[in-house]
Amino acid sequence: MTLIGPEAVVVRGDEAETVSMLGGQGRLLADSSATGGALSTLRVTLGRGKDGATPHYHGGSSELFFVVDGSAQVLVGNEVVTARSGDLVVVPPHLPHAFAAAPDSGADLLIVITPGVERFDYFRLLERIRAGEATVEELLAKQDLFDNHFLESPSWRDAREEAARSEP
Repeated sequence: MTLIGPEAVVVRGDEAETVSMLGGQGRLLADSSATGGALSTLRVTLGRGKDGATPHYHGGSSELFFVVDGSAQVLVGNEVVTARSGDLVVVPPHLPHAFAAAPDSGADLLIVITPGVERFDYFRLLERIRAGEATVEELLAKQDLFDNHFLESPSWRDAREEAARSEP
């Protein structure tokens, strides 16, 4: 990451930290501290039909999903929408949401949270949980810190079960 002057940030894609995710990988582009609190952003690449994030909401930030390539299922409240390459979904604070690659496609997503929240340690913690180096209880204890509050969503569960049944 390069700071240009007092306000501009340039992140070279090949220099971004990469973390493993449930169904793919994430590239950590700019955290809140790098943007003066304006935003946090990452790029997520998911394999065909793979899960991204489970249902959750943010109390103080909106989350933007831009589909760079492929298609993604996005939970928005109680509705699951399919967003395709070039589509944009913006979820306001307090609205439940989740995302995954659509059953018949992979997905390349640019995700922006605004105003920003220091989130890179959240993704690092998820990676440590998957590696068996941290526990889910540690994650749940930090929901307020990361403004990432998990919840149940029957409509998301049903959509993802249907997606799993349609896999070849």
